[in-house]
Amino acid sequence: MGAPGGAWYTARCRLDPHHARYRAYALTAEAQSPAIDDGLRLQLLIDAVTDYAIYMLDPAGFIVSWNSGAQKLKGYRPAEIIGQHFSKFFMPEDQAAGRPAKALREAEAKGHFEAEGWRVRKDGSRFWANAVVEPIRDGQGRLIGFAKVTRDITERMAAQEALRESERRFRLLVEGVVDYAIYMLDPAGIITNWNAGAERMKGYRPDEIIGQHFSRFYGKEDRAAGLPARVLETARREGRYEAEAWRFRKDGSRFWASVTLDAIRDESGELLGFAKITRDITERRAAQEALRESERQLRLLVRGVTDYALYMLDPNGVVTSWNAGGERLKGYMADEIVGQHFSRFYTEHERSAGLPARALRIAAAEGRFEAEGWRVRKDGSLFWANVIVDPIFDDDGSLVGFAKITRDITERREAQLALQAAQAQRAQTQKMEALGQLTGGVAHDFNNLLMIVSGHVHTLKKLVADDQKGVRAAEAIELAARRGESLTRQLLSFSRRQMLTPVVAGVGERLEAVRPLIASSIGAQVRLAAVVPPELWPVRVDLAEFELALINLALNARDAMPEGGMITLSAENATLQPADTRLGLKGDFVAITVADTGSGIAPDLLPRVFDPFFTTKPPDKGTGLGLSQVHGFVHQSGGTLGIESELGKGTRVTLYLPRAKAGIEERAAEPAADADTGGTVLLVEDNPDVAEASAVLLEQLGYEVHRAGDAETALREVEARELDLVVSDIVMAGAMDGLGLARAIRQRHPTLPVLLVTGYSNAVASAETEFTVLRKPYELAELGRAAAKLVAEAQPPTNLVHLRDAKRVGQAKPERS
Repeated sequence: MGAPGGAWYTARCRLDPHHARYRAYALTAEAQSPAIDDGLRLQLLIDAVTDYAIYMLDPAGFIVSWNSGAQKLKGYRPAEIIGQHFSKFFMPEDQAAGRPAKALREAEAKGHFEAEGWRVRKDGSRFWANAVVEPIRDGQGRLIGFAKVTRDITERMAAQEALRESERRFRLLVEGVVDYAIYMLDPAGIITNWNAGAERMKGYRPDEIIGQHFSRFYGKEDRAAGLPARVLETARREGRYEAEAWRFRKDGSRFWASVTLDAIRDESGELLGFAKITRDITERRAAQEALRESERQLRLLVRGVTDYALYMLDPNGVVTSWNAGGERLKGYMADEIVGQHFSRFYTEHERSAGLPARALRIAAAEGRFEAEGWRVRKDGSLFWANVIVDPIFDDDGSLVGFAKITRDITERREAQLALQAAQAQRAQTQKMEALGQLTGGVAHDFNNLLMIVSGHVHTLKKLVADDQKGVRAAEAIELAARRGESLTRQLLSFSRRQMLTPVVAGVGERLEAVRPLIASSIGAQVRLAAVVPPELWPVRVDLAEFELALINLALNARDAMPEGGMITLSAENATLQPADTRLGLKGDFVAITVADTGSGIAPDLLPRVFDPFFTTKPPDKGTGLGLSQVHGFVHQSGGTLGIESELGKGTRVTLYLPRAKAGIEERAAEPAADADTGGTVLLVEDNPDVAEASAVLLEQLGYEVHRAGDAETALREVEARELDLVVSDIVMAGAMDGLGLARAIRQRHPTLPVLLVTGYSNAVASAETEFTVLRKPYELAELGRAAAKLVAEAQPPTNLVHLRDAKRVGQAKPERS
């Protein structure tokens, strides 16, 4: 081992914290400088690594140093194990097979030994270990001992199935060590040494190649182009050269090589030569397509290492070391940040809250601190960081500082937020679809029932005209039917299945028209103000649904101000960008805002206010469908809405309706409900009760009514009779529905008008572009106007009397005098 003071003894003294000379050295260093010198810092860093057992052996395999990771891993305190032979950690069968001695021999012979196997702790338990042994030589090349690193990889073995791919790559890496040609060049590129891997790979024995220029491994074209010289110059200038290219063996064959050239300099910076590592990756290149995914993962792993800022703090949080990852991640050069407090990476708010000091306290008390949060770069920009702080203690248990790891995970956080938003949007879409299917299924049958009620109520009112009690009962029935119709329409609006009749209209004109109705609806305690500029763009909306949406918003605002207040109705032109709204809409819109000074909405309730049947009002004060109608109408119109509210300060709801490109439409005057009507109507309805109610209404309008229960019967009736109008339900049983019937009639009798009616149908959208559609339940006046308009439009512009009209006049009975 040499006399005290020799290279081995000095290394042991400096690296073994339990050696008396180490303590003397540490005290001397501390007396000479208040800062911890590099040797001590290295020892402390090694001792702080708790996942690895790092210790030294003398040439015979006896333990001469022991770090805290070794104590944690194997259970021995330094005093128990230093001086013992390292074979103690091997299984009995390994000891019998001479594997400890073989490991030392192979490490000494090959310069490296690495293996995996069972190892034994002090308590007799065993663990699966990855062990590396490296020889340590003095300046004259004499062996003075071994450095040994052991890691517990039992968990990796237990999770073998989950980590199969990772283990495969690891095995490839370990097995590939023999594929490396490792040799050195002098500053001129002359080979000065040659390892066995180089001999196996390139075919030259050491005595054949040492003293030759490394350019002989290049092709003629590369040598002619001066590539070997450029490689040396690049490594000399940048410290490193790395490339992949064709290289040649002694026998003239070529292989695809991964080449790394590192410049080697002495302490003064003078170039001593180059370390060159070459690997044959011909097979990997040939199989590149098959291994693309594996290579991608490997590249991500390699690149990911540079995403970590690793640095040390003193016990007060002052930065004492700084790595390249910290420079890249946070923007500070080492000389700019070493000596500064790490709190400068925190935001002003977090510094004021004492979070940096809290992180150090938790790390010191609990042995670790981990968190995520915003951190600040040198240029003031923010990034979302994952932060780990580990305390570093010396042999006496005194805190000497902290190891800090920071990683930029901004993209991962943004991806998580985007995923959460997408999942929320998907859930909302699924909810809307489910509600739409339910509403659509119920709406048709429910509106048919309401059609029966509202259709017969007119007859009932005539029958009880002289009975006040009966009149009130009929009016109550009529009101209930209207409320049922309103509920169905609101549900259809929310689920975006309402039948809309959009027209291009001026927003200012419609707001002014609905203003008196809103004022009368909100009562005298609430004031109404309107701020509507004249230059608003036109929009294309269903006017009835638009006015209903404004009234619903006004009524909700009124209910939020039981003691009175003010509702402000305003509008403005707005050009939206994708970031302005949750749906990411872009383009020109008209923003209509209804604002109140009421009690506001609690933040936890705000996301739910547009859900159907959700209401904060008492059970007898609302259905919870008003805002649902607003939500569905706006989105079905191609827009969106926003809501802002603050408790005690009021609420603002803004409707964004897309700008219409066409001009404002002039609406033609509709015929009066009591216009002169009459004629022959074919009523096509497969529900007998609905047919009876509809026939009663048509007869009250003066029409002679014939009925058909399906489309096939209706077509026969059209051929057999002189008709003025066909009124058909859209949804009917059989091979042909009402829309198909209307198209067939138009093809055979182009001048015969068809009025389609429906409680609800998915076919309405296409039907409305071709025919007039009337929604069930409809009033007598609505039916009269629609029928009269269609009959009038079908009349030819002539003074001639139709033959059937002449017959009708001739068959009419004369009035009695």
